[in-house]
Amino acid sequence: MQTRTLTTVPAQSVWRAPQLSLRFWPVFLRNLLVWRKLALPSLVGNIAEPLMWLVAFGYGMGALVGQVSMPGPAGDVKVPYILFLASGSICMSAMQAASFEALYSTFSRMHVQKTWDGIMNAPVNLDDIVLAEMLWAAFKSLFTVTAILGVMLALGISYSPKLLVAWPVLLGVGITFSCIALIFNALAKGYDFFTYYFTLFLTPMMFLSGIFFPLEQLPAVVRTVSGWLPLTNAVELVRPLFMDRWPAHPGKHVLVLVAYAVGGFWLALALTRKRFRG
Repeated sequence: MQTRTLTTVPAQSVWRAPQLSLRFWPVFLRNLLVWRKLALPSLVGNIAEPLMWLVAFGYGMGALVGQVSMPGPAGDVKVPYILFLASGSICMSAMQAASFEALYSTFSRMHVQKTWDGIMNAPVNLDDIVLAEMLWAAFKSLFTVTAILGVMLALGISYSPKLLVAWPVLLGVGITFSCIALIFNALAKGYDFFTYYFTLFLTPMMFLSGIFFPLEQLPAVVRTVSGWLPLTNAVELVRPLFMDRWPAHPGKHVLVLVAYAVGGFWLALALTRKRFRG
């Protein structure tokens, strides 16, 4: 009589390499089709706050500050405060739009509405869904900053042709912050959890990244820490383009953003796999 031995298949590590395919695309399109019904209210909601910041601080405080001194290739240069603020606040808008979408909207589809469970009944794996959500959040941020950029052009804040280069850079900023936000999405038990992310991470970074005032005003230790924050490196890439100049050290800034994006996506994917395994 033959006996059969049962062998158990070891569970795959949540830290394995991402298993991605083009099946992420229908998930992305699904989010796009749903969002089209609410595109106008979404646009108004996403651009209203940054434009209020720009008007209140740019024109209000700008009338008091006048010009800001910044280091340039041939020494310090004076730039209007409204231009200084606009070139930083558009990076802040990309950060906030990508983070909001990758947190609240993604959490709703993942946990509340159980949309992900329905999608995974089709031949689409979890890795593709996470990739689609990351790209979708980045697209939403790009849509938002494009609208804000159009308003800035209408106001005559900058007419630099190098703004065409700023556009793909801002897409990269959206990708970076959507990857980071997906980490907290995987850990969240409810919407209230996201308050910690916005209050303890994003808000301090807004004031330490040179958006509202030059980094030279900060203590040396704080400037060192600030130099490795993703928002700081985004601003250092985008601000010179608004001023019709090229960034001084683009390689370093791009590498920092790529490191945050790759590391953030891998960690978010591992935590999401762990969550769905449990």
